[in-house]
Formats: sequence, C-alpha cells, structure tokens
Amino acid sequence: MMNIRTCTAAFLGRQLRGEQYLQDDGNVDLFAAGLVNSLFALQLVQFVEREFGITVTGDDLSVDNFRSLNAIDEFVARKVASVGEPVHPAASPARGE
Repeated sequence: MMNIRTCTAAFLGRQLRGEQYLQDDGNVDLFAAGLVNSLFALQLVQFVEREFGITVTGDDLSVDNFRSLNAIDEFVARKVASVGEPVHPAASPARGE
C-alpha cells in the first residue's frame, strides 16, 4: 500500500507526464505553473475522493488545498483524520484516471 503523497505523486506524474513538480520538495504551485486547469482540478478532486475514500465538500474546494503536492498530501491527511477513516490507496496505479 502506498502513502498519500506517493499515490498522489504517481497520479500527477501520469496525468501531467512527469512534470518538474515531482523533482522538487513538493511545493511547486501547480496552478501558477499552468499545469492544472479547471477540468483537471475536477479530476484531481475525483481522484482524492475515490483513492482515499474521503468526501470533498464545498468548503474544501479551495485552491490552497490542491495547490501543490504537499498541499494535497496535507489536505487528504486532515480529511482522513477528521473522519477517522484509514487510507487505502490502490495498489495498482492504473485505475482509469
């Protein structure tokens, strides 16, 4: 089983074809770098909901929660902790994102 960061990085790497954000400390602003548009933002929300078994509410739909790999990791960890659910990311990266 992969952790939140590893699983999310794998998803982003597949979707964004291994862009530079994977080579840094996880703080690259995906929106400012032009890597994420509104359609991909929706796909990203769907990914975290499906992959980590959380529900992203209207209050959660802030760019700050999805701005970078680190922000996504922290957001998902907070959501999981708030509902007390274990994280069970898929073992296989090919899930039809």
